[in-house]
Amino acid sequence: MKRIFTILILFTSMGSFAQTLEEYFKVAADNNPGLLSQYKEFEAALQKVPQVSTLPDPSLSVSAFGQMVETRVGPQMARFSLSQMFPWFGTLKAQGDAATLMAEAKYQSFLDAQNKLYYDVSAAYFPLYELQEWAKIEERNVAILESYKTISNSKFKNGAGTLVDVLRVDIMLKESQTNLKILNKKGTPLLALFNKLLNRGELESVIISDTLIIDPMQLAYVKDSLVVNHPLLNALELRIKAGQASERAASKQGLPKLGIGLDYIMVGERTDLAPGVATPPDNGKDAIMPMVSVTLPIFRRKYRAAVKEAQLMQESYTLQKTEVTNSLNSNYEMVLFDIRQQTDLISLFDQQIKESEQALNLLFRSYSNSGKDFEEVLRMQQQLLRYDKLKISALTQYQIALAKLNYITAKK
Repeated sequence: MKRIFTILILFTSMGSFAQTLEEYFKVAADNNPGLLSQYKEFEAALQKVPQVSTLPDPSLSVSAFGQMVETRVGPQMARFSLSQMFPWFGTLKAQGDAATLMAEAKYQSFLDAQNKLYYDVSAAYFPLYELQEWAKIEERNVAILESYKTISNSKFKNGAGTLVDVLRVDIMLKESQTNLKILNKKGTPLLALFNKLLNRGELESVIISDTLIIDPMQLAYVKDSLVVNHPLLNALELRIKAGQASERAASKQGLPKLGIGLDYIMVGERTDLAPGVATPPDNGKDAIMPMVSVTLPIFRRKYRAAVKEAQLMQESYTLQKTEVTNSLNSNYEMVLFDIRQQTDLISLFDQQIKESEQALNLLFRSYSNSGKDFEEVLRMQQQLLRYDKLKISALTQYQIALAKLNYITAKK
């Protein structure tokens, strides 16, 4: 029987050439379009800062008199007016602070998206490990059942066994072979899910480790990082501060704006003077006129609404922060339970596998000597197969839960 299946070709570890999960994290971080989109949002938010912290553009107007206005020193020919408005002291700084803080909040959201991507990559990677190991177990089971079939056939021909034994092992062999085919087909969607997170071809090969190690966890330190370093909480805290800066800016927007300007009037020389009339002083001299203006913010409703809006957003962000903190704490406890549960199950399955192997050896020796109780041999073999698979599943769930803990505690 052909022992090398497509799934094993795709997933088998390649020793020193194998990519680690950390390397896949880097590939995903460099190529995942959703994460790159988050970073572009942060960069776009940075561009808001100079927009709101810079003075408004000066105003230049030019007027030409259709009918020249005569003055003592000559006709006014054209007027140039240049003016600049200045918001109240501190307004631009408050607006710039608000925009900067919102940009920093966007960056924290990007960090959280990056950590979430790392978790998603892990959650898609470890099922590939489970599939790889299950395929190995099934292939090993097929080989064992084939040897059992040979033995049971031999005993039946020699009169030391029964035809039922041959049929029974044949039924289990076909079931195991079918399971291998199903596992082979399952590899395609799992590969596609993993590779799409890395933004590459659906069937591009993935190198999977052939061993998973359970390290003793230092749970005390990860709990502390929940409310200290988590990007989601940092983002909300920055949004609260941005709301405070927006409130200051809205208050200052309701204060007068000052403007300074300069008018320059081109004056032509008088040519209508009668003979003998003395030319007036400054005949034809251009006029320069400084100007000061002040806005009168008398319609207060819009300014009060802007201040109230900023206050309400601060309250909203504060409530969101409390909600996220509660959610993180509850999720932490749940995932911690899951990690401990899977650790206990792995320990149990290790013990069950060891004892099942001992029982199987005893039953097989007994069957080899007497030709009886072959059904018990097969039952124990399938029980051992079940424990092997359950252990692999527990290892997989342990690693996924650990990845989720890393995300919840922002370990990355």
